[in-house]
Amino acid sequence: MKRSEMKKFIQGLNTEEKAQVLELLLDSNADLMKKAYDTAMRVVGGVNSDDIEADVYSELNMLDLDEMSGRSGRTQYGYVEPHDAAWEMFEEALDPFIDEMKKNQKRALPAVAKAHCIGIIKGLWRYEKEPGFDFKDWVTDAPGEYVYIVFDEWKKGNPSDDDIAEVMSFVEEGRL
Repeated sequence: MKRSEMKKFIQGLNTEEKAQVLELLLDSNADLMKKAYDTAMRVVGGVNSDDIEADVYSELNMLDLDEMSGRSGRTQYGYVEPHDAAWEMFEEALDPFIDEMKKNQKRALPAVAKAHCIGIIKGLWRYEKEPGFDFKDWVTDAPGEYVYIVFDEWKKGNPSDDDIAEVMSFVEEGRL
């Protein structure tokens, strides 16, 4: 069978079948396992804290008053204060970034988790400091509070003392 035909067949497998094939190959070949690990580290480890900062900042800047107004006021369950709705939206915007940081901690990728933590913190400080949007008036304390929440969450992954000191410098830098 030609290489192109084999490639086409493999590409036609569903995700579960591809995963099964990969697992069988890796279990049967230590050299291939090492290559797969190195490749996975390049793919997963290619995290840049500046990119994460920009993504966090962008995500927070997309929060708007119209959505907050739609979430606040009278509901079938009572009354939701606009301030509470704004905080909930702020938290929801950050959750995917925090979840990604935690996922990398669980995957034993401390450098990647640290890059996420630094990026989130830098994005929060940037959001707090740059002139801004009406929505920010409803969550004035949120960026500063969330810097410490993110930092504390990251520390649960048991980073080294050197890593803690490095990340702490970003925490303190934003307060200046």
